Amino acid sequence: MMAAFLKPGLLSAVLALWVLGSGAAQASQTASPAQPAAAPVAQPIFADAATEERLRNLSKELRCVVCQNEALSDSPADLADSMRQEIRGLIREGKTDQEVIEFLTARYGDFVLFRPPFKPLTYLLWIGPFVFLAFGAVVWYLALRARRTFRSAPVSGEQIATAARLLEEKT
Repeated sequence: MMAAFLKPGLLSAVLALWVLGSGAAQASQTASPAQPAAAPVAQPIFADAATEERLRNLSKELRCVVCQNEALSDSPADLADSMRQEIRGLIREGKTDQEVIEFLTARYGDFVLFRPPFKPLTYLLWIGPFVFLAFGAVVWYLALRARRTFRSAPVSGEQIATAARLLEEKT
């Protein structure tokens, strides 16, 4: 019944994709299980352990601009790999950690830093949470004060009589 709604060309294309997909799945199942795929072993780029540690520390301080909340060392993104390669190249050139950070900040902006500098562009980032906290405290205080004021206002006999009369008219 469904085939009546599909055009013949579309139906043949769907069938062809299904056959190709099942053939690829069958081919992957017939691979010999006796030869497990070797897990890639991470080889240090530098012979010097101190330089390798420096690279690791730098990439933990920097943020992946694709993943946004992941350290550069932990990110699987292609751009993160490219950024790590840039860091390796800058270390090979003999740049200091600060020079590497300045280069990446100039290229990608302060967003690449997990701890951005305190400057006019980032004031809201640093002070904003405290401003919102103070605003919330003021709203909370005003709400409590309004509640106390509302409860302390006595109801007059005239208001009770008016309310009773309105209820009687409704029924």
